Amino acid sequence: MGGFDYRTAFTRNVGWVTEKELEVLRGARVAIAGLGGVGGAHLLTLARLGIGAFNISDFDVFELHNMNRQVGASMRHLGEPKARVLAAMAQDINPELDMRVFPDGVREGNLTEFLEGVDVYVDGLDFFAFEARRQVFAAVARAGIPAVTVAPLGMGAALLNFHPERMSFDAYFDLRDGLSDEDLALRFMMGLAPAMLHMGYLADPDAVDLGRQRGPSTPMACDLCAGVMGTEVLKLLLNRGRVVWAPRGVHFDAYRQRLAHTWRPGGNRNPLQRVLIAIARRRLARLRLARQPLQSGGDG
Repeated sequence: MGGFDYRTAFTRNVGWVTEKELEVLRGARVAIAGLGGVGGAHLLTLARLGIGAFNISDFDVFELHNMNRQVGASMRHLGEPKARVLAAMAQDINPELDMRVFPDGVREGNLTEFLEGVDVYVDGLDFFAFEARRQVFAAVARAGIPAVTVAPLGMGAALLNFHPERMSFDAYFDLRDGLSDEDLALRFMMGLAPAMLHMGYLADPDAVDLGRQRGPSTPMACDLCAGVMGTEVLKLLLNRGRVVWAPRGVHFDAYRQRLAHTWRPGGNRNPLQRVLIAIARRRLARLRLARQPLQSGGDG
């Protein structure tokens, strides 16, 4: 078995990209914060696309409940740092990768270093990491870097791209200080998928508890997200193909076999969106009420 050769390893990408474009991908650097369900799949997809350099971050370790969706989760990796495991997996695909690992995660103090030399930022943070996500997206915009986020919802994927000179992450989602965790989660979820294609086939509503930062997931959604993300990154790096920017988005649901192109001028401040958020809030309140144990009547 011979040694590694970049051209040979990624030659089957040629055709959908030119030889010259493959070299562009080889010279590109992508930052990914979070290496869990979507982040790990994002990294390996981009490594196989031929991206030559990454800045990656995650402070977490693999646990048993990660098995259903995270590409790095396996029995032999339980308790191991996600950043270290995923870096090794990516370098097993391309030993020539320029890999900068941030094993303590991203925070205000290291964002400048994390985004140094980056061409595209890809969001892989945990759904409920609201403050970290707000800080990262603000820093990405200040650095003039385009950002791609694809959310795994149900058995589908919801895409939003953020241009550094257009509508910001905070402006779109209407996130601000003082909101409860449940309100932040509700606004984030509704902003990601205004078409709500994933609603209607949830088999066990008790599995969703936004206030306690708990929700179900599927491996299909994570894999779909990685495919959508890789295509968007390719278009951004090669400057070809149509890219839609927030407040426009795309949501595909494999279970319902439906595709929706969404547009919410003003983001979550849009009047229609505010009505939908209010409806979703009432549904959550009814769900909470249904979870409460029945109170016995009388004194018998």
